[in-house]
Amino acid sequence: MKKRSNQAAVILGVSFVWFTTHFGGGFASGAQIYSYFVRFGIWCLIMPVLAMIYNAVFFAYSLRFARKHEVYDYRSYNNAFYGRFAPVFSNLFEVLYICVMCVAPAVAFATGGATLSALTGLPYLLCTFLIGIFIFVVAIFGTDLVRKVASVLSVCIIAGLLIVYIPNIISGFSGIRDAASDMTQAKLPLGDALYSAFLYGTFQLSNIAVFVQHARSFEKPADAVKSMGAGVVVNALMMVMVVLGLMTVYTNPEAAAAEVPTLFMVQNGVGASFMTPLISILIILGAVSTAVNMVAAMVKRICREQPVRPEGRFSVSKKEMAAALICCMADFGIAQFGLLTLVQKAYSFLAYLAIPVILIPYIVHMIVTRFDTKKK
Repeated sequence: MKKRSNQAAVILGVSFVWFTTHFGGGFASGAQIYSYFVRFGIWCLIMPVLAMIYNAVFFAYSLRFARKHEVYDYRSYNNAFYGRFAPVFSNLFEVLYICVMCVAPAVAFATGGATLSALTGLPYLLCTFLIGIFIFVVAIFGTDLVRKVASVLSVCIIAGLLIVYIPNIISGFSGIRDAASDMTQAKLPLGDALYSAFLYGTFQLSNIAVFVQHARSFEKPADAVKSMGAGVVVNALMMVMVVLGLMTVYTNPEAAAAEVPTLFMVQNGVGASFMTPLISILIILGAVSTAVNMVAAMVKRICREQPVRPEGRFSVSKKEMAAALICCMADFGIAQFGLLTLVQKAYSFLAYLAIPVILIPYIVHMIVTRFDTKKK
């Protein structure tokens, strides 16, 4: 009985790894959900669920493969998965992953900058610069602290979203009804909504690189399917909650231009004086933690040889500092395109890259190997 409960905890735990990876500053700001779902009309009530089911199929397949073949770092996993085509596709995956490592922190810079700008009224350029300085300092001196508080921070952001969205959904039910009516009358094409949901799910596929290491925890390969099934429920429910929250302000003419839709909803909803600073702080912290982790990972890629650090003392090499500075400057520059532009354009670009590198090869693999059940 104890072993069964432990395994159930592992299955649920890995499903939450998916959620915490999916859930970052862009999600908390509402920009991702608005850009890929809400602006496509009434279909936004079902498309997040379809996108998560789509993701679950691929994530479950990759985790099941990793556990079955016991390959738990993404390079070894890719070499095993792509087989004789690995020299091409493993390296293409590296290119895709590097692009993700550039875009994701830039979105985090933009999320933090846009939120700070909306909160203080300061220029966006100055706000992203201040966020960039903070991220650079923390990436150099505070990665251990960020890693230690990452789980707590994720829980705080989730709790903050629940505190913000649920009261606004309840009090703004008439707004949701009006939004649904307007969306239905607009008769926006189903094809556009499906394509947007497809892009959203496809750029998420690069997270396979993060997930495969967790397959080691499963007792058997089939546990991957159970875990991702639970992940669909968690992710889809949170996404639909955000959709409903954003629908409360959908009919407001200024909503479409809002850089931080969640903040705009709070400012026009209940308890604005209390909830506005609360959600702003949580969004900024979430964005900073995401950017710090990504920048630190890029620094490790560039600086493979770690400096010798004396016992009880912290030191950082000039090479590490220069690498972090270059990464932050590049992300700061990319962030100037604006949060909504990055979410809509840069993430879509990642989706287009993922189609030949992940989507098509995985579909071919599923067919040829009969979902990895065909005996060699």
